[in-house]
Amino acid sequence: MSALTRRMLLVLAGAAASPGFAQTPQRRARIGYLTGGDPASRTALLAELRRGMRELGYQEGETFDLEIVGAKGRFEDLPALARRLADSRPDVILASTTPGALAAKAATPTIPIVFVAVGDPVGVGLVGNLARPEANVTGLSNATVELPAKRLQFLKDLLPSLRRAAILVNPNDENAELQIARTREGAGQLGIEIDPVAAIRGEADLEPAFRRAVDAGAQAAVRLIDPLSTVLRAETTRLAAHHRLPVIYGFREDVLAGGLIAYGPNQGALYHRAAYFIARILQGARPGELAAERPSRFDLVINLATARALGVAVPESILALADEVVE
Repeated sequence: MSALTRRMLLVLAGAAASPGFAQTPQRRARIGYLTGGDPASRTALLAELRRGMRELGYQEGETFDLEIVGAKGRFEDLPALARRLADSRPDVILASTTPGALAAKAATPTIPIVFVAVGDPVGVGLVGNLARPEANVTGLSNATVELPAKRLQFLKDLLPSLRRAAILVNPNDENAELQIARTREGAGQLGIEIDPVAAIRGEADLEPAFRRAVDAGAQAAVRLIDPLSTVLRAETTRLAAHHRLPVIYGFREDVLAGGLIAYGPNQGALYHRAAYFIARILQGARPGELAAERPSRFDLVINLATARALGVAVPESILALADEVVE
């Protein structure tokens, strides 16, 4: 090595050691998570979000912090929770459930919002269209309002003699009316009568809703999706077993909690994909330029132990189609 080269290396080494040359530490991004449901029921889903962030080079506690806020099914609390979160000025808000996403949008017109697990983002006014959302909102739909007829078909395949089914629904959810209408449409095509439509606005309504369904002669029920359905998941599956009423649910997690059968988007995949949107925004992309997406993966899951307890014989056709069978 020449004397000139050695002198240049010494100069560069001294400069790098000086305060003026040192790199400025990267500021940790702040991500706020707002849900209309219970954050405790979303531990596994948030783990998928964190995994997605790690795969994109973001490590919680090093390059980003996550603040978690949830209404636990009390929709009336969402506006205040959303404003408080927006006032803390996070870099991105991840808003779960339709009520949570709508509250986030109402709280801020500027902070980027990524929604996840929203039934009909166009129909409820979150975005103008999926391809070009515009404004400060984009994210992932869970296609809730598109699936009731498909769920009824699976219920009919499971119970060929099904003639009457109840709907268990939270009427306070923005997607409730559309979900009910789509369920009725599907029922009409399958020759199934819908009776009753039982309202569940809180835990106190669960037992009366099941009694009403059984007293009306319902042979099965469809649990429509809203944030309260996850908050009350364990009690709902317990009462379904107690009243010996076969119920079809929206998510795999319902079956893992003891529910009979579920068909719907893989929520873990949605949360994992949400990391892509967050990372793009942290890198400078505008939410309105990121096309919102529909689910890419739907799961049919059945619990054979619950089926046996209810006296339901699961056809081979269902088992062949199932993505997961819980013994």
